[in-house]
Amino acid sequence: MESFTYRQRQILAIAKETGRVDVDQLSTRFEVSPQTIRKDLNDLCDRQLLQRIHGGAIVGSGIENVSYEARRILAPEAKQAIGLRAAQLIPNNCSLIINIGTTTEQVAHALKSHRGMMVISNNINAIEILKHSDGIELIITGGLVRRSDGGIVGDAAVDFINQFKADYAVIGVSAIEEEGSLLDYDMREVRVAKAIIANARHVILVADQMKLSRTATVRLGHISQVNTLVTDEPLPPRLRKICQEHEVAVELASP
Repeated sequence: MESFTYRQRQILAIAKETGRVDVDQLSTRFEVSPQTIRKDLNDLCDRQLLQRIHGGAIVGSGIENVSYEARRILAPEAKQAIGLRAAQLIPNNCSLIINIGTTTEQVAHALKSHRGMMVISNNINAIEILKHSDGIELIITGGLVRRSDGGIVGDAAVDFINQFKADYAVIGVSAIEEEGSLLDYDMREVRVAKAIIANARHVILVADQMKLSRTATVRLGHISQVNTLVTDEPLPPRLRKICQEHEVAVELASP
């Protein structure tokens, strides 16, 4: 790292600790102009150490996701608002499948007061969140436990999900491309997510705007396979048009 400036090293350290850095905050912290910080971030992104998003940068690239703990603190207000709005779309007395993700976990938090529900999940954290909710019957899939985030993946999880036909599914993704592709990083996780989509009558995708700034390598599906998208800001024109053409309802949740 000899070619890095001291400031760039500090920016990298902050990004690795928190998962994200913000141009304005860094400008204030280091007492330099936003333009100088943008040059630093561009340099670090050119070296594939960070990935640019609107207003800053995040750790991660197109082939490796940000760590689970870092993802938990990225856009927390937006994720909480999305979770609340998604939960409002899910009635009592229904069956639901929840997959892996920090945003889907916010949906689980917002479902605690629901009644007469059966929730199936390959997300250990979602099960932990809902385990004290008397009105919800919980079913956890079998499979390989991914230690990094408590997700259950693999063929056993796919086979387990294929036993059900749920009223609703809540899924998260790592990236959404402007032409509608839904992307993720882990092929094993993607196979489970595809099974969830195939075995739900109504699919709700929860994704904050950061997902539109990222990329990933494994194709999970297309936005046209989703019934409802819950996000926190208006979509870019091309993606909005695709949702309209495929009758995907778009719900905006304000933090």
